[in-house]
Amino acid sequence: MSTVTNGATSPRATPLRSGEKRLTEKRGHAEINANVVHVREEGFDVYGEEDGNAQIKYRTMVWWKAAALMLAETVSLGILSIPSVFASIGMVAGCILVIGLGIIATATGYVIGSFKLRYPHVHNMADAGEILAGPIGREILGAAQVIFIIFLCGSHVLTGLIAFDTITNGASCSVVWAAVTAIICFLFTLPRTLDGISYLSVVSFISIISAIFITMIGVGVAGHQGTVAVTSHLAFAPAFLAVTDIIFAYAGHVAFFTFIAEMKEPEDFPKALYALQITDTTLYLIVGIVVYAYTGANTVSPALGNTGVTLRKVAYGIALPTIIIAGVINGHVCAKLIFIRIFRRKGVHSRHMTSHSWTGWLTWAAICTAIWALAFVIAEVIPFFNDLLGVISSLFAAWFTYGISGIFWFHMTPRSERWTTARQKANTIFWSGIILMGAFIMVGGLYASIQSILDGYRNGGFPGPFTCANQGLV
Repeated sequence: MSTVTNGATSPRATPLRSGEKRLTEKRGHAEINANVVHVREEGFDVYGEEDGNAQIKYRTMVWWKAAALMLAETVSLGILSIPSVFASIGMVAGCILVIGLGIIATATGYVIGSFKLRYPHVHNMADAGEILAGPIGREILGAAQVIFIIFLCGSHVLTGLIAFDTITNGASCSVVWAAVTAIICFLFTLPRTLDGISYLSVVSFISIISAIFITMIGVGVAGHQGTVAVTSHLAFAPAFLAVTDIIFAYAGHVAFFTFIAEMKEPEDFPKALYALQITDTTLYLIVGIVVYAYTGANTVSPALGNTGVTLRKVAYGIALPTIIIAGVINGHVCAKLIFIRIFRRKGVHSRHMTSHSWTGWLTWAAICTAIWALAFVIAEVIPFFNDLLGVISSLFAAWFTYGISGIFWFHMTPRSERWTTARQKANTIFWSGIILMGAFIMVGGLYASIQSILDGYRNGGFPGPFTCANQGLV
């Protein structure tokens, strides 16, 4: 999807840096050249000029490290629900939705990258909200991003608890395993830059791929265990709840601004985005088709539970790194949002951002502690956590992954240029549809998730808070 830029000259414009000149020479496209010029016109870089005096340098990632982070954050837990989605809505609908939503997620991710190039000071959704709607937009989108990510961290605490309980047959109180998961995540969140975590992301990706392959081999050896439906006839609420699982599997966009901000060359972000979307869409299709083809109507979620007891323990043991590391990435993004908010004012950042000062490190550690303490409490206190996560995802992932990119596109495209050519008319119609899609997903997802919570209370299917009962898969 093309992004139209405004080539007007501003008195605040500054000369292109050497990296920007290389980009212009390398690509040679007028649209990209105008876009890069506009980067310097619209604002400051979030981390400023990282000269030799900076003890902590943030913009150190090459594109493949950003891709590794995005893969670890996106694929980790999302892939585990895909086979049960296929079991709910059928093989054909499952394949169509995985491919269709994946293509749209690629387009929306590209627009997020374009928005970041246009406004280099944008580090998170709060910054983007300020551009769109002033201080009110900043507070609304900033709060939404923090709430959403903390609940994502809570989902990793809960999944870690289930993994430990499954591996040990509930050898200890499940609250202990939740605390262990939260503490480990906290410790790995302490590094201040994403560059080091990107290496852990490679381990995370290998971990989840290995666990999934063990599961697929296990169900293949066990043979066909249930009938496979090509299509399904579900009521709206359960069908849409399954669709939200696919949307959640593509919900990594909430962290894209932070990832781009720490890249050496932000204009390389499309490479990382395409690597992510091609890989995760392919994996979702393979895992969904293979596991559902063998387990049929007996498919359970998370997908690692579809094998026998021994293989299930092995798969969860191998998957533990990705459960931890993907949670760490989300926690880091949330902590960095708050940290930047504290130490950056009107483009001027405090020395505590780039130095090993006591104030900087104690603030960072306190923020990380608060995030993982909240994640632990939320995961333990709320008896219908998974359904509540569905509510949160409907409220926020629908917009962060899809709807808000349409708003970004309209903000970057002047009214006078939206209907000038056939391509621009198609773009305008498409991005209008994306905004409506975000609104529809939000309303439909809220209805389906709330209905599921009510059904759970009627059936008495929710555990109590801080329970020691074994929550592992048996």
